[in-house]
Amino acid sequence: MHSPARRVLIFSGGRLGLWALAHIRPEDRLIGADSGSLFLVKHGFRPDLAIGDFDSVTAQQLERIKAGSLRTEACDPVDKDYTDTELAFRRALEEKPDEIVMIGALGTRFDHSIANIHLLVEALRCGIPAVIADEHNEIRLTDARLTIRSGSYANVSLLPLTPRVNGITLRGFRYPLTEATLDMGQSLGISNVLDGEAGEITVRNGWLLVIQSRD
Repeated sequence: MHSPARRVLIFSGGRLGLWALAHIRPEDRLIGADSGSLFLVKHGFRPDLAIGDFDSVTAQQLERIKAGSLRTEACDPVDKDYTDTELAFRRALEEKPDEIVMIGALGTRFDHSIANIHLLVEALRCGIPAVIADEHNEIRLTDARLTIRSGSYANVSLLPLTPRVNGITLRGFRYPLTEATLDMGQSLGISNVLDGEAGEITVRNGWLLVIQSRD
């Protein structure tokens, strides 16, 4: 991966399906984390980078990943300090893209899902928009201003990722807020709805998870 990318898509080893391929645009950079690389290769996509300890694929599958990727970085599963998704995420940050999209970052391992949500904090610190997407959710993090569009998502939920988030104002929502405060553990921000195609969220201080979802 040589030039700055408009978007970097990371495919991890969580929940994946044909729906995931719809996120790919021709100009996107593709990074596969462990078995996420195999998913891309199997569906005819050539990852710009395949990275991880590859402990969830067979030796034969790893050879297929190497043959089908532009570059492969294999790490020792014992000595590495980061999960495969975080390794991929750090490579994506180095690209300084306009956006990072993480796909397959949610799954049956709840600990990995939470850790991947926490990666949104580092993207926020770096000033790079990032989203975790699966078949039913899009998850973003904001500490200032965020505009979201409805698309096919019926619900919008707001959850603090810091103990308290102050100065929350919602415009374009069925249930508006003005300079509201949300404390961790409150469910006040669950299942709001956009009135139109778009809504704006502003935050004075704190980190606010914005989760768009559909059943």
